[in-house]
Order: sequence, then C-alpha cells, then structure tokens
Amino acid sequence: MRRILLLTVALCALLVPAASAQQRTIALPDNFTPEGIASGKGSTFYAGSIASAEIFRGSYETGQGSVLVTSRPGRNHIGLKYHRRSKLLFVAGGPSKGIYVYDSRNGADVRQYSFPNAGFINDVVVTRRAVYATDSQVQQYYRIALGRNGQPGEATTIPITGEFVYGPGFNANGIEAAKGGRKLIMVQSSTGKLFKVNARTGNSREIDLDRPVQNGDGILLRGRTLYVVQNQDEQIAVVKLRGLRSGRVRDVIRNRSFDVPTTIAPYRRFIYAVNARFPPNGDNRNPSEDVVRVQANGKRKRGR
Repeated sequence: MRRILLLTVALCALLVPAASAQQRTIALPDNFTPEGIASGKGSTFYAGSIASAEIFRGSYETGQGSVLVTSRPGRNHIGLKYHRRSKLLFVAGGPSKGIYVYDSRNGADVRQYSFPNAGFINDVVVTRRAVYATDSQVQQYYRIALGRNGQPGEATTIPITGEFVYGPGFNANGIEAAKGGRKLIMVQSSTGKLFKVNARTGNSREIDLDRPVQNGDGILLRGRTLYVVQNQDEQIAVVKLRGLRSGRVRDVIRNRSFDVPTTIAPYRRFIYAVNARFPPNGDNRNPSEDVVRVQANGKRKRGR
C-alpha cells in the first residue's frame, strides 16, 4: 500500500504543473502600450501603459491578472517600482513631467508630483529613504523623500554634475541603487555608457566598460551583476561590475520572443522583460507575448 501511495504521489507531481514561474510569456490587455514592469509581493507583477496611463496587475505564475489603475487622462506611465513596506507604486510620467504614486492594493491615487522644468521622466528606483527618477532630456534627476513608514514626502530636483554629460538623443534612462542607496547607477541610452552618481549631490563618474551597452534602457542589479536591457538590439547585456569603477560585458541574453524589450523585473531565478515594440524595430510579431521570461544567470537564450 505504501508503494502504491508513493507511486501515485509521484505521478501526480508529473501531471500537475509546478507552481513557480511557469509562464514563459504573458499577454497584457488589448491595445496596452507597455514600457515598465515591476515585481510586487510574492508572484505579483505590475506593468504600466504609456498612452493610456493604466497599470496592469498580474501573476508571474499563472499569467492572469486585470487592470488595477484605470486610464488617467493627461498622464503617461513609463518606468515603475513597488515599495514593499508601504505597498505603494511609484511611476515615472515621461512627457507628462510627473511622478505618480498609487496604492498597489486598490489602484487609488495617493500623491502626484509635478516637475514643470522636466524633459522626459523615464525610470525610477526605490531605496530605504528615498525614491529616485531619471530625466532623459534634462541633465538632472528627482528625489522623493520617504518617511519611516515608506510614505512619500518632499520632492527635490538634483542637477547631474561631473563626468555624465548629456548629448543628443536619450540620456539617463534606467536607474539602480547601490551602496545602501548612497550611490546610483544610470545608463546613458545614446552612448551606451554607465555612470555612478552620488545620490545626495548628483556628482557622477563613468563606470569604465570594455564595450558600450548601446540603446541601454531598464537596468537590474543583482549582487555584482548588472543586467542592461538594450531595447533596439533586442537583448539584455550581462555586465560584471568591479566595485562601481569598471565592468565587463560577459554575456548577452536573447530570446526569439523579444520585440523591443524596455524594462525588466526579477522573480526567483528568472528575469521578466516587457515588450514595448517601439519603432523602427518593433513589428508586433508576437502580439500576445507582452512579457517574456528568461533565465537570470547570463547564459544565452535564443529560444523559449
């Protein structure tokens, strides 16, 4: 009887899909124009829509979900991040020159910040004491102070000084935090350069790379490995950092389901990338594959 029971359990394990991270691609609603993606509690993720300023909340494991934040006229949603303690979503407003804060549980507006002198507010990162957002057109970034309970407070604009010099095209794009939030890492899309920035003062120094990460978009730091989405190149560069002084591009991650990916978010041993399908390379060839899963270990992935 014991042997039969063990065989039955084993058979069931083969027949029932594993509960963790089984969705290789995830569809978002029709006419959704995604750009940003963020991981929330458990297997929950959030994706923002540029044009409609909606936010979709779904599950990495099941692929199912629904619109959490309905359309907000006059707003755009670009990069976004989830704050675990406060359960708030911080969203960069792109050309609408704002940063928007939503309750991740019910989609309610919590707070709105306006920066009239902004160019294009692109991506955000959350640290223990503050939220930071890049501006791709004006040589500055934005800081929102966080209280002890993670509630958003005063906003300030910080000029970027030092070696990071803006030029034509998109400049500061993806952003990450290091050294306990004291340092920021930014990628310059137009040149493919990486910079470390003093979070408090804005002083910057270039991170010496063996080759540029052209078209750099969203970035993700895990230990000493920095993943950099190269949107029009349809790949993710895997950069091994040596402190914050230099780095080497050790590998690239590719996937046939990529369709101009822009930002990435982690879940367990995977990375999930969102397809924005920006022209000229975007061709909507996989209209139901808006979010794509790849391995986070830096090994090349040319298939699914």
